[in-house]
Amino acid sequence: MELTYDPKKAVARLRRVDPKLREVIKRSGPFTHRPEKMQSPFQALFRAVVYQQLSGKAAATIMGRVVANFPSKRAVRPQAVLEMPDQKFRAAGMSQAKVQSIKDLAAKTLDGTVPTLGKLSKMSDEEIVSRLVQVRGIGVWTVEMLLIFRLGRPDVLPVGDLGVRRGFMLTYGGEELPHADEMIAHAECWRPYRSVASWYMWRAVDLSQKEKLILPDA
Repeated sequence: MELTYDPKKAVARLRRVDPKLREVIKRSGPFTHRPEKMQSPFQALFRAVVYQQLSGKAAATIMGRVVANFPSKRAVRPQAVLEMPDQKFRAAGMSQAKVQSIKDLAAKTLDGTVPTLGKLSKMSDEEIVSRLVQVRGIGVWTVEMLLIFRLGRPDVLPVGDLGVRRGFMLTYGGEELPHADEMIAHAECWRPYRSVASWYMWRAVDLSQKEKLILPDA
């Protein structure tokens, strides 16, 4: 997938409208995010469910075990997921809740609730969220990450993301994580590039962590 917007134009606008964000951009450097390739919404969401609430290493191990159960190791198909006994997924390390989620994902892919990639690309962000959260275990945050990191949408504001909230607190001050309403109100000036601003909120957290590692002179 490619970005659906000009990143240089987006950064230039954000620098112009928000002085504090401009400082984060200056310290963080260029906007380097590019969307990950996506074979299909089913494939991307299947992986998202497996990886939920796990470290990358643990999730990758479980994903490898799950995929090994299928004849086609490159692409797990919805029908094959429905036909696979739950015990196979459980033996690979998945919780019963996640097994139920991927089975529901497979069923809703086959009945058209989860659109094809071609159809998804033509839908608005709001339509995509509304459609995909119908799948068991898929929440708004998961869909927002799909919009930003897989579909390259420009104007997504994941107010429930801990990293974005922490970055906002570090950038704009405060001793507590901001409420969603506060972030939404401030982010009006970021439109139509709230995805890019959110990416820099994650960078603000990275900068804070790096600064903590710098020891004072002895």
